[in-house]
Amino acid sequence: MSALFEPITLREVTIPNRVWMAPMCQYSAEPEGPLAGAPHDWHFAHYAARATGGTGLIVVEATAVSPEGRISPYDLGLWNDTQVEAFRRITRFLAAHGTVPAVQLAHAGRKASTDQPWKGGAPLGPQARGWQPLAPSAVPFDERHPVPTELTVEEIGGIVERFAAAARRALAAGFEAVEIHGAHGYLINEFLSPHSNHRTDAYGGSYENRTRFALEVVDAVREVWPADKPVFFRISATDWLQDDGWTTEDTVRFAGDLHAHGIDLLDVSTGGNASGVTIPTGPGYQVPFATRVKTSTPMPVGAVGLITETGQAEKVLANGEADVVLLGRELLRNPSWARHAARELGAEIRVPDQYHRSV
Repeated sequence: MSALFEPITLREVTIPNRVWMAPMCQYSAEPEGPLAGAPHDWHFAHYAARATGGTGLIVVEATAVSPEGRISPYDLGLWNDTQVEAFRRITRFLAAHGTVPAVQLAHAGRKASTDQPWKGGAPLGPQARGWQPLAPSAVPFDERHPVPTELTVEEIGGIVERFAAAARRALAAGFEAVEIHGAHGYLINEFLSPHSNHRTDAYGGSYENRTRFALEVVDAVREVWPADKPVFFRISATDWLQDDGWTTEDTVRFAGDLHAHGIDLLDVSTGGNASGVTIPTGPGYQVPFATRVKTSTPMPVGAVGLITETGQAEKVLANGEADVVLLGRELLRNPSWARHAARELGAEIRVPDQYHRSV
């Protein structure tokens, strides 16, 4: 059997194959009004196409736990029940076609309140539907971004509660798994890294203090999420800094903590928390970070980052470098990547009745 098309069971949820879709923001939700943050026809068509294309699990893009937690005014959210109802249309379709629906819960922290990328992605002020970003410390991401407001301890607790409330709504919306976004320079990652966390209280300084907020979020989500359904955590394994940053060694240590707190899979990415760094990209460039976690801890891992070819993805799994692969841009280019890969590998995959003539 192909390693890529072997099912995997996490808790009591079985995913039919190991071709997963990585969360990728579409920046296409309504920015304001009663439907702000709710998915609409674009999101339905986008995710439905990857489900009919055979993707085993889809992680819906970064979905904000509060309005001020959005990366842009055009992000999805799960802070109200109108959004829940809109998501149900997507999760029903994915499940009906054999794809496990998952959603990434997120807070953008100091990188919030920016424009759509195709419009330049610049920070937006209040006059352009923007707002004041929040962060562990009053340290801007770069010279373009405003100085964020440092969160109080009381406000930190409120955000933890927001993650739990969003997880409850994700369950009501029909999702079978949730992923906590702790990567790419967004709020949780900002707390983890000494590059962005300059606090001197119980949430800053030592490794234990810098990981406190993340573990509080994990505990809050795990408490409200069913025991038979998995929770994932996405991490940036390194800030790609020579010093004063989050490191691979920190990630390995933290993976053990996350596993002890009930996380079922670590989705391993890198970068995003420091501007101007040089990242040596290339095919599968982030896979070694996932492998390091997998060989050092009991935590199942997902590998991501320029995984584009069938043989490449199969090798990652067959060699035990990761437990699943998450495809991003390649699934934007080819929604039916999984079906094409199954054909190359001689593996069986579910095909919609309407598409049987293509087999």
